[in-house]
Amino acid sequence: MRSDGARRVRPLPDNGRMPPITELTRIEPVHLERLEHQGTFTTGLLLERSETTTRRQYLADQVDATTNDILMWRDEALMLNLASFGPGDHQLLIQAGIEGLRDILDLPADAFRDRIHIAASELNEKPPTDLTIEGWWEQARTLEDE
Repeated sequence: MRSDGARRVRPLPDNGRMPPITELTRIEPVHLERLEHQGTFTTGLLLERSETTTRRQYLADQVDATTNDILMWRDEALMLNLASFGPGDHQLLIQAGIEGLRDILDLPADAFRDRIHIAASELNEKPPTDLTIEGWWEQARTLEDE
């Protein structure tokens, strides 16, 4: 607490809860290395550093990428940060042809669920529960403007 009685607000450390940027599949190794060199190790940090048009341009300039590259990485990072979403789920969605949040938004809920179930069958895995799948689809809708 500060001397004037106000609380000091500090950003919370992510403590490894945010997926590492190494889980992004649509990022070139050279850009990944440049982001890590600048301290951007998690998808949460990438999302923070790219949340506005100005920040996206600044980040693109720093890592010698295009703003379209940044938007593509951001799209995948948003998907990786859905609640109850893990590395195995990422592979499942890739198998389903879903690479980022935009791909989820392009599908009706039933089609999204069906593609995940088909992909799980192709991978000989048990699909996530329908409640989990519905939660991802609904979260994607809330993040639509990100």
